[in-house]
Amino acid sequence: MIVLAVILLAFTFFQLYFMYEQRNIERYSFAVIKKYKQFEVRSYEATLFTSVQMASSGFNSSSSRGFSILAGYIFGNNERNEKISMTSPVSMSLGDSMTMMFMVPKKYNKEMLPKPNQSGIEFKIEPAKRVAAISFGGWANDTKIEKYKRGLKAALDDEGIKYTNQFYFFGYNAPFEVFNRKNEVVVELE
Repeated sequence: MIVLAVILLAFTFFQLYFMYEQRNIERYSFAVIKKYKQFEVRSYEATLFTSVQMASSGFNSSSSRGFSILAGYIFGNNERNEKISMTSPVSMSLGDSMTMMFMVPKKYNKEMLPKPNQSGIEFKIEPAKRVAAISFGGWANDTKIEKYKRGLKAALDDEGIKYTNQFYFFGYNAPFEVFNRKNEVVVELE
């Protein structure tokens, strides 16, 4: 019983620590234009990202591979062995192929970033955009993402809001965080 209590106490401590640390992570900033019952419309400014493209179109098969490649880069697998702060959310395009993206902290520009040691990592500026976003909790998977993508489409259709076919998944938590998990499906608006 004592061992179980120690494990439970350690687990609770680390979960609270991760929740506290989330407040210190730089986020992809946006302005809310309008809130609806199921979603909100936002405006994002142009932002620099590190990205890696994967051939697979499924979240389940692509997310851990893409995450490990980009995490390796920001944790020092680059020409200067330089660590770059983690940002939030992790973004994945939802299409025939998937592109995983980590936002670059605002203190960097493209020329300042160290060259990746691993091929396939690119730096790209996502242009300013207007999007609609729907949120959900728990762990994301292909089924949940598709469910919320359909829900977002239906809600936008009900409101008569035109959207593109550029859908993204935003994940805000590290895989080992259990409480207060936040995910979003986002689509660019016309």
